[in-house]
Amino acid sequence: MRPEKQFLVDEVNSHLDKSDYVFVADYERATVPDIASLRGQLAAEEAEFHVIKNNILKVAAKGRGFPELDDHLTGQNAIVIGGKNPSGVAKVLTKFFAKEEKIEVKVGVLSNQRLGSDEVVALSKLPSIEALRAQLLGLLSQPGQQLVFVINAIPQNVLNVLQAKVDAEGGN
Repeated sequence: MRPEKQFLVDEVNSHLDKSDYVFVADYERATVPDIASLRGQLAAEEAEFHVIKNNILKVAAKGRGFPELDDHLTGQNAIVIGGKNPSGVAKVLTKFFAKEEKIEVKVGVLSNQRLGSDEVVALSKLPSIEALRAQLLGLLSQPGQQLVFVINAIPQNVLNVLQAKVDAEGGN
């Protein structure tokens, strides 16, 4: 491989090293202001939008052991990488696509699993990492709360019986 191409492959690999996911988007109908707006929205999720050459991405993806992407690498493509929340990034992309109808997510790779465009949309509908953590914490604390209620119920029942006895004797 020529040194120029190897440099580009190394650059794409450095981008791919930033996260455990990548989304391939077709930006052919997008204008420069559209892409600038999308980059700003992605920055909020700590993600990046990079225009790439299809052949360079094919070589980099093959070198990383990614699932087959060749059938999606036609036209003008860009990769979206970075950030710790792939669901949030997918949400930004699908919302932007629905609003602008200029950028389309073709395929994604999440932990070396290929995601079709419909699976990326499904990923975008998942709750955020913080919401999932809160749900997990709620699930973990619920048995402890129920145990406290059960343990507390025994003395409470005894107290209720004694109070009923006092009320019955005091009423006679």
